[in-house]
Amino acid sequence: MITAQDLAERYVAVWNETEPAARRNAIAALWRPDGAHYIKDREARGYADLEKRVAGSHEKNVRDNGNRFRARPGAQRLRDVVTFTWEMVPRDGEAVQAVGLEFLVLDANGQILTDYQFII
Repeated sequence: MITAQDLAERYVAVWNETEPAARRNAIAALWRPDGAHYIKDREARGYADLEKRVAGSHEKNVRDNGNRFRARPGAQRLRDVVTFTWEMVPRDGEAVQAVGLEFLVLDANGQILTDYQFII
């Protein structure tokens, strides 16, 4: 079974991935086909929506604004829930631009069923 911190690292890597095919494969490895991602008033459900959501964030925050995402230490798992925080920092710097909290509900196989994202 993957550790909570390893899952956090893999999750964050998806948002940094520059290659669309690799990003698509990483999404399929992490989420269930019917998996969902929620943030504020937006919802992405299923691989196509998840790819669109991740690509949009990547284009805005990583490609265009020169940032990268990284998981903070301290990810935790309790039964079927994993929670962790992440930071967005400049590609070549350490000044934190944004912080987020992920609350992931996993299925019996360890894939993401529901992803609740909070910007904190």
